[in-house]
Amino acid sequence: MQKNINLTDGPVLSSLTKLAIPIMATSLIQMAYNLTDMIWIGRIGSDAVASVGAAGMYMWLSNGLAALAKMGGQVNVGYSLGSGRNDEASEYADNALQLTGFFGLIYGMICAVFASPLIGFFHLNSSQVIADAGCYLKITCGLVVFSFLNQTFTGIFTAIGNSRAAFLATTAGLIFNIILDPLLIFGIGPFPELRVIGAAIATIFAQIIVTILFLYYAAKDSSIFQDVHVFRRPNPACILSILRIGFPTSIQNMLFTSISMIIARMVAGYGDAAVAVQKVGSQIESISWMTADGFAAAVNSFIAQNHGAGKKDRIRSGYWSAMGIVLLWGIFCTILLIFFPTPIFRIFITEADIIPLGIDYLVILGVSQLFMSVEITTAGAFSGYGKTIPPSVISISFTAARIPLALLLTQTELGLNGIWWSITISSIFKGVFLFLWYIIFQKKEMEVRLNRIE
Repeated sequence: MQKNINLTDGPVLSSLTKLAIPIMATSLIQMAYNLTDMIWIGRIGSDAVASVGAAGMYMWLSNGLAALAKMGGQVNVGYSLGSGRNDEASEYADNALQLTGFFGLIYGMICAVFASPLIGFFHLNSSQVIADAGCYLKITCGLVVFSFLNQTFTGIFTAIGNSRAAFLATTAGLIFNIILDPLLIFGIGPFPELRVIGAAIATIFAQIIVTILFLYYAAKDSSIFQDVHVFRRPNPACILSILRIGFPTSIQNMLFTSISMIIARMVAGYGDAAVAVQKVGSQIESISWMTADGFAAAVNSFIAQNHGAGKKDRIRSGYWSAMGIVLLWGIFCTILLIFFPTPIFRIFITEADIIPLGIDYLVILGVSQLFMSVEITTAGAFSGYGKTIPPSVISISFTAARIPLALLLTQTELGLNGIWWSITISSIFKGVFLFLWYIIFQKKEMEVRLNRIE
């Protein structure tokens, strides 16, 4: 069976779908991975959820830094393969992994050393919540290098058309996490009851398993990984190209998370229960954005390879095929969150006084799911061209607008719900404006092509 999908020839929808399905499945696996933690932690109580929610913000922030090497590596590897330069693709993969390891180790050391002031930023109320959050942060972010490596491996394997490897590796990590979570959280059998710390340890061990499996699949690959040697001297030209493409996305993601952390601090003003609602609600909401993000990764690699091969018509067809699927998914998620919020939220938190807050969150955020899916997929299309600045400009501008909008709306009778509406409104604008920008960009690309033909 051919493991690497040919993205530059054959039916567009078939090629794109074959690549996208394992990526989307991987995203759903990752979502289940996160939700598993929330289900078990939620059984401890809302305080435990709040501590994980606060510490988890820094894990989220780390994804922005990880995106630098992942995005730059994925786009360059895909473009090089599409251009028929496999040796160059191997060198880009090599340098991307080197950058990933460096950034992962540096970020981990910072989080381990400065855990107390980092958690103190949120002004949490309970001393137990603060202590648990500090421990969770030291473990999960202190060893974040494995998460970084997994993300970059996912990007590289996607770029070469082998999304199956990421699916299998991530699935194995999920199974391991599902087994280990209850054992370590509740102290079943010979295992001690570690509660929040147990969840952190289970997460790290699962990530290590995923990294080991990626190394195994890399050893079996015959397209580019046989020429990857991570201990050789970095190539400055490759590093600069990776940084040039990945930097806007990295800054976008880190600023997005930083703004979300400010929003989380505003949420904390309404009590630890509100923090728990935001944490659980965002994990539930991830059913739409993580799936769209997975499909965007497929669009990214599809466009990168076809851009390298100079096949513009195939690029246009691929984008619209992807958008049709994503639109259907966004509508499904909107219906799910707006019309079925109660049974969904009850899976994670059963405390009667918190459930109404969770329902409000899901219904309000449900309004924006379609637009958010459009934004994420279109950002993947831009990135496939190596044009990471447009999605970064749109995302940073409208995400930053959430802060003043939240401050304004919370002064009305909406209260806490004003924060949720600030997120929804900005997501709608991001989806609409980035989509329009891409349409204009595609039109200019077509004009350039016609001029060359003439």
